[in-house]
Order: sequence, then C-alpha cells, then structure tokens
Amino acid sequence: MTMPDLAVHRPTPHESAARHVTGTAHYVDDIPDPAGTLHLALGLSERAHAKVTHLDLSAVRAAPGVVLVLAGTDMPAEVDISPIHAHDEPILARDEVLFYGHPLFVVAATTRDAARLAARLARVTYKDLPAVTDIAAARPGGTLVTPPMTLARGEASAAIAASPHVIEGRLTVGGQEHFYLESQIALAIPGEGDEMRVLCSTQHPSEIQHMVAHTLGVASHAVSVEMRRMGGAFGGKETQGNIFACLAALVARKTGRAAKLRPDRDDDMIVTGKRHDFEIDYKVGFDDDGRVQGIEGLFAARCGYSADLSGPITDRALFHADNTYYYPAVRLTSLPLKTNTVSNTAFRGFGGPQGMVLAERVMDEIAFHLGLDPLEVRKRNLYGQDTRNVTPYHQTVEDNVAPRLIAELEAKCRYAERRAALHAANATSPVIKRGLALTPVKFGISFTATHYNQAGALVHVYTDGSIMLNHGGTEMGQGLHVKVAQVVASEFGLGVESVRITATDTSKVPNTSATAASSGSDLNGMAAQAAARTIRERLTAFAAERWQGQAAQVAFADGMVQIGGETLSFADFVRRAYAARIQLSASGFYKTPKIHWDRASGRGRPFYYFAYGAACSQVAVDTLTGEYRMERVDILHDVGKSLNPAIDIGQIEGGFVQGMGWLTTEELWWDDKGRLRTHAPSTYKIPACGDRPMHFEVTLLDAHENAEETIFRSKAVGEPPFMLAMSVLHALSDAIASVADHKVCPRLDAPATPERVLATIEALKNPS
Repeated sequence: MTMPDLAVHRPTPHESAARHVTGTAHYVDDIPDPAGTLHLALGLSERAHAKVTHLDLSAVRAAPGVVLVLAGTDMPAEVDISPIHAHDEPILARDEVLFYGHPLFVVAATTRDAARLAARLARVTYKDLPAVTDIAAARPGGTLVTPPMTLARGEASAAIAASPHVIEGRLTVGGQEHFYLESQIALAIPGEGDEMRVLCSTQHPSEIQHMVAHTLGVASHAVSVEMRRMGGAFGGKETQGNIFACLAALVARKTGRAAKLRPDRDDDMIVTGKRHDFEIDYKVGFDDDGRVQGIEGLFAARCGYSADLSGPITDRALFHADNTYYYPAVRLTSLPLKTNTVSNTAFRGFGGPQGMVLAERVMDEIAFHLGLDPLEVRKRNLYGQDTRNVTPYHQTVEDNVAPRLIAELEAKCRYAERRAALHAANATSPVIKRGLALTPVKFGISFTATHYNQAGALVHVYTDGSIMLNHGGTEMGQGLHVKVAQVVASEFGLGVESVRITATDTSKVPNTSATAASSGSDLNGMAAQAAARTIRERLTAFAAERWQGQAAQVAFADGMVQIGGETLSFADFVRRAYAARIQLSASGFYKTPKIHWDRASGRGRPFYYFAYGAACSQVAVDTLTGEYRMERVDILHDVGKSLNPAIDIGQIEGGFVQGMGWLTTEELWWDDKGRLRTHAPSTYKIPACGDRPMHFEVTLLDAHENAEETIFRSKAVGEPPFMLAMSVLHALSDAIASVADHKVCPRLDAPATPERVLATIEALKNPS
C-alpha cells in the first residue's frame, strides 16, 4: 500500500536527544542501587606472561568493607567466556597469566572505593615466562589464535611476474582504543529461585544472557538481560562485556545481593581489547596505464592472548583489501597471531578498514611509480562491468556507484583545480606544505557469519492508538531506535511520536544478534516492519468485514484511517477493532536473503549489498615539526534512500572523525614489559574539537535507492563512513611528498602522528 506522508525519509531528532543534552537519559550507573548492592573491583596481573606460584589474598579479604573475594580457582572449571567457544578464555586467570593486566581475582565490597583499595593489597608471586607482545616477535614462531584464511582468484604470482611493473613493500597499520564515554558496566540483581536479572552496557544482550547462564549453571530462561542505551560502544561492547556481567552475576548468586562492576577508565582500557594492528606485506604487478594485473598480500595481525573475534575480523580485512578496485588475479592470506597482550576485538569496520588501507597504499604506490595523479590511477582500477566486476571472494559487484560518486565529488570540490594550485603554492612555501587526496569506499553489508543475519521485534498497539515497540537491536547513540520507530510509524500512517521504544530485553525478543556489522537498521527495521504489517493486515481485514468489502480502499495516513468514503482517527479505529476482538500485538522476524559463504573454499556471497562513499581531504603540514592541520573535507556518501538524513549525516561526520583519529593521533603503546602505557585520556589522544576540519561538508548521494529490498530501500551507515578518513592519510602523504618533488612515495604508515610525519619527511630529505 502506498502511504502519502511517511515518517521515514525525513530528518527526525534522535529519540533521546533532549535527554542526552539535559542529563536525564538513564544509563546503568544512573539506576538507583538496590539496597545492599555490592561493588566489585578487579585484581590485575603485573606480568605479561608468567606462572602464578602464589596468590595471597588474605589482606584483601581483611580490608574494610570487603564481603567476598573470588579468584580463578573459585570459578566453575568448565566455564569459558570465549564468544566463539574456543575454550581459551576463562573468566579469571588460574595458574598462568597471559597479558599484563590479566584479571586474577575480583573483590566485592560495600562501596566501590573499598573494593578498589582492597584489590591493591594482594601479594602475588610470579615465575616469568617468555612473552611475545608485538607482531614482529610473534611472526617467527607463528602461533595462531585461529585458523588463517586465503582468498584467491586466478594465478596471482604468475600475473605479477608477467607484469611490466612490480612493487612490493610492508605497510604498518596501528590499533585503536574504543574510548566509549560510558565504561563497561554490569549490575546483576538476583531474583526468586535461580532467576538473575542483568542490566549492562552491551551490544549483544543474548550473548551476555548465554554467558551468565553458563557461569551460573542455569538455563537461559532463568537469566534476563536489559539494555536501554549505551554511552558509546563502537564494537568494544560486542564481546568485552562478558567478564563484567559474569562476575557481577556470580557474586550476586553467592551473596544473594545485587552486585555492580564498573571499572575505572584505566582498568577498562587495560583489560578490554582494541582494534587489531596489522603488518601487511604486499606485492603488486601493474601495466603502463597503472592497472593492477596481480596482487598478493599477507595480513599479520596482533590478536592477543585469546581468539575472541580475531578469526572473522582478519577474514574481513581480506574481504575489503580490494576496496573499490578490481584485481584480475589475487591471493590474500590472513595471519592471526597470538601475543601476550589483551585480546583484540571488534571495532567499527571489523577489520575492513585495515584491509582498505592496503588498497589505497597500492594505488598511491602505482601513481608515484608512473608519475600519474593518484586519483587517475584509482579511477582506472575501479570495478566495472562484465568481467571486471568479481571480487576476490567471487561475489559479483552488481550495484557499483563508485564511478558516479567519484565523478560527482571530483567536480563538486574542484579537485583538479585545487590540486594544481596547492602543488604550485608548495613550490614557494619552504615550511608549510599542503596536500590533497580523494579516496573512495566500498563496504560490504552483512555479518559474514550467515546465521547472525536475523532479527526479531515485538509491536503492541494500545486502544488509545499509541504503540509500544521492542526489538533486538541496541542503542549506542547511533540513532537505531528512532529509525525503527519511524519504520513502524510509517506502517500505520502515524507520526513517530506515537511510537515508544522500550529497553532491549532478552525476555521480550529472544536469540538476538549483536548490533554490529552496520546491520542494526536493516535487520531490526525489517523485523519491526513485519510485526507492524501483521497487525495492519488484521486491521485491514477487520475493516473489510465491518465496512462490507472495502479492504482495497483502506488507507492509513496522517493519523487517520480512511475506509472507502469514511474517515476515522487511528485511535477510534483501533478501539473498534479491540471491541471486535482483533489481536493488536504481533512479533516480527526477518532474515537477510541471498547471502551464503563457504570459508573453506573462499567463495560465496557474504554481503547482501555494498555501501559506497568518497571523501576529499586537504591538509597543511609543518615540515619542521611534523604537526598538521585539517583544512577542508568534502564527503559524498551513499546511504540509499535515507531513513533519516539528519541521523545519517551525523553518523558520517562522527565516523569520519573517528577514522581520522585512528589514522593520525591515536597511538597504542606497550613498553618492553608488555604494559599498556596509553591507558588514559592523558596519554591517549582522540580527536578534539580543534582537530576537526575547518570546512566540513557532507552530502548524501541524491536520487539513489538500494537496488536490494532493504528497509524502505535504505543502506547501512554505521561503519562505511569510518573509512572515508583514508583521504586524510593520503592527503598527508601528498603534502609530505612535495619535499621530494613528488618523485618518491612516502609510504606513510598509520597512525600518522606528528612524530611519524616528521620522520617520514626527514627520510625523504635524506634518503639512505
């Protein structure tokens, strides 16, 4: 049915926007503590790898306010909180610690300060063991946390050998701290019998439910998990909340009192995983026009002490190592290395950004080698039609708007004119050099684990015409709830204010997937639409019966229901339906069609569709200090037919700035003892207000809707904008290259901190 005035496709404020700015949005720590709540603190190891020969907790237990202390040996022996069931992640370390900061014990006390003070009183004796803390040290032994994967099409080595030009090198890509504003937190409240209610900050309530049930030795139906909103997550709360929820629940079970675990920022950063850092070895052959003929890549990743999600993350790095470019022959292999560091985990883009950085480095290398404009090389290598449209994993690229995006942005931001002007100005500017780069993005949308591509929702219509909605997605500030509310409102021809979304709750919608992989709106929007349509179909059938065969003439619009020549308010119509005993509640379900994936053969269609974007960035670099300034950014991004343009533009802006931080200022640093030294705002630099581009313009691709049957033909917008920040890295590279008259590719690694920029400049000035 066509509805004339939909609640979707319009810029609607975030459903909690007013509460966010007034401080009335409730997070877990804002909930009043139940009487007698215990507060927990972790005791952390002080070795990167060692046997624990003696753990003396007597002083901890005797400390004021302490009620309970639990060590690894007090944990159920069979319990493991690995998200992929790798059995390599006990809740607490037992006789061996595997990274500096590995949790050894938990303290429960009457106050948070008492628990934190007591946790420092432990006496631990260690027998040091060899520790491997970085990729360079891990590569010779090659211990892996999960089996590697290879994507191959054609004979890459032969194609490279036959190419007129060959380049090879190594690219280093740093990790990243999530730096969510709300730390990890869990509050466990024991109920009757074996019941346990957990309120926590998580992207994956169903996994928390499973882990807590497993820890307590009860069925899943005894555990309910509630999550109203998170103060940021970015992937860091997909699996990393397991330990906090399980320990809180275990203490609550043993004491019969509510238990809360909220680490401080330092402990949170030390204990929880990061974005994976990579060393990528590459070899590429190309012709005289700069078109790739064959490429090989080895993606070595620092994964940490356990598997966590490193397998699918390093897989996705390979999936996106092509970005928007066609490789006639290709062989890409992952190397997920075990290290004595915190176990790295999901982060916005899920490995895809690291893969894309390789693709863009290769385009720059070719351009410098042949003396071409890097954008021209990028355009020559884009996916095309017919035979130039198959990915390294054998999926056909069907809806390729990258050429259109690049052409429109190139014209809009006057790329060629500005680039020529900047290079001319650099020739007369001995200290300040400016650079410009335009880079595209192609990002696959779907979980590569096919079974995660499903969602459920629950919709209630009340007799006053108001609607309550619950779905399996989680709100972390990205605007998921308002988008799903817009979908449901549109189905009934109502304004979004008629729909209230309740907290995500495993007792309402079960067996949910994580809110991740940019799939939140796609999956939960479709599930909510299915539920709403079930109710609407019942109402339409009721109208046909009550108004004598007028079903084809029933329309829901503008808060009214028109049935033939009669018009009623939605509330009046619903009251009549209730009086006629029409069911006004329904559940909905959705599973993504068409997708399939065989990891062993490296073939399939892992992604339902692709989202595209392009960004042009301009920077100014001080060649004496390595410091730089973002002067201008222009973005053109493909979100299909946007559900909510205001939310989408905000996501694009935020994703770009976060990606810029990853590639420029955010540097993780471990010392020679395996201690993370960048574990607080004082030592880890995320972008600040002054780092934003002085001119920042974001435009949505006009007159384009998703070719696939997604929710109202929209496209995902959570992760793809993050990779637009690659234009910043290459703009810096362009500025640096001017010190050597653009004859040599700077091979600028990430993060491009001022120190690294200066070192790269000096290397170009003084080649060895």
